[in-house]
Amino acid sequence: MSAEPAANAAMSVVPSRLQVTRLGADGDGLSAWEDGSAAFIPLSLPDEIVLADRLPRGHGVLREVVEPSPHRVAPPCAQFGSCGGCALQHADDALYAGFKRGLLVQALRQAGSDLEPAALVRTPLRARRRLDLAARRGPGGILLGLHGRAGAPIDLPDCLVAHPDLVRLFGPLRATLNSFSGLKKDGSVLLNLLESGPDILLSGDGEPDAGDRRRLAEFAALWGIPRISWAYRGGVSETLALMRPPLHHFNGVPVEPPPGAFMQASQQGEDAIRSAVLAGLPQKLSAKSRIIELYAGVGTLTFALAERATVRAYEGDAAAFAALRRAAGGRPVQPFQRDLARQPLQAKELDGAATIVLDPPHGGAFAQIGPIVASDVSRLVMVSCNPAVLPRDLAPLLAAGFVVEAATPIDQFLFSPRLESVLVLSRAARTRPRRALR
Repeated sequence: MSAEPAANAAMSVVPSRLQVTRLGADGDGLSAWEDGSAAFIPLSLPDEIVLADRLPRGHGVLREVVEPSPHRVAPPCAQFGSCGGCALQHADDALYAGFKRGLLVQALRQAGSDLEPAALVRTPLRARRRLDLAARRGPGGILLGLHGRAGAPIDLPDCLVAHPDLVRLFGPLRATLNSFSGLKKDGSVLLNLLESGPDILLSGDGEPDAGDRRRLAEFAALWGIPRISWAYRGGVSETLALMRPPLHHFNGVPVEPPPGAFMQASQQGEDAIRSAVLAGLPQKLSAKSRIIELYAGVGTLTFALAERATVRAYEGDAAAFAALRRAAGGRPVQPFQRDLARQPLQAKELDGAATIVLDPPHGGAFAQIGPIVASDVSRLVMVSCNPAVLPRDLAPLLAAGFVVEAATPIDQFLFSPRLESVLVLSRAARTRPRRALR
């Protein structure tokens, strides 16, 4: 059984014969090189004997599976192995689900909690509504897809995890970008599937001309695109084509997200996160109760929380905050723009809240943890999209007397090593310290 190596990998004269012991956090098989150092072998599985070529920093390229795992299955996608979007299509469901839930188990143990998480919440194939595609101009035209394992974009004719309403745009977008002056060599296409239709944010290394704007308007009209925006090298965006307002409802509230707005990867994943967050709120809440929501975004959770209590919603991104503020009118939502990484809320600003809902970006929210510890808040609901960072944020909370009451792993990034999770924490009043962590 053989595997195709990465195109730019420097192949060894004689490959190493390795015994894979387990899966690492990135979904790679873990083993050891002849000198005893750690080996990371993509596309391999536990209990396999493989031949691999060594690359720098312990990484390897799988050349051949000598003895396959009983958990190895045929990948459902022909692009698997070259496309870098998926890491685990070759594992059967038992191994895959155990690995995903195990990411949260390991994070909890590292932080100091022995709680057993709930069962893994699954999202279906072809449900992902947010895609960040790479675009590159080559001799044969535009390559449009995800970055491959070798680094260069892999041209995708299809994607098993992406929503069909996005996949159907792949071909037409390639054709349109072929004559697009804004893309000289490299760029990106960010797709958000809103209820009003796909919202497109283009980024590149050139400048669009009048002909580009006309062609994009024609493209938008033909394919039912409400808005196409442009940002030079990922900078400030401008609208190039607007057919109708781009709208999406969060808990029944209409919101006009900015171009490239952060949204949960799938509707099913969003629903699961919202349900777990609401289940973690105190039973006795009223309009006089106060929920503090940190990293509110455009209101993914805000308006559901506002049905239980008054919400003070904090968001640092100016465009997301503006969308949230417009949608919040007439509702028990008090939006505030604040960069929580540079200016976290202090303990006295948190005191008195019935609950804090914390939904930080991939890097976590460690700057905010100390003030939470020093506040008098006894209940916290955390949403995490990075199991590797979760222990760093969670451990000080546990040391300060918080206890994890519930932990829900949510798999909305199918076949990838990424995992979303919702944790519910509480502590008794007598354990509340009054000094922030240093």
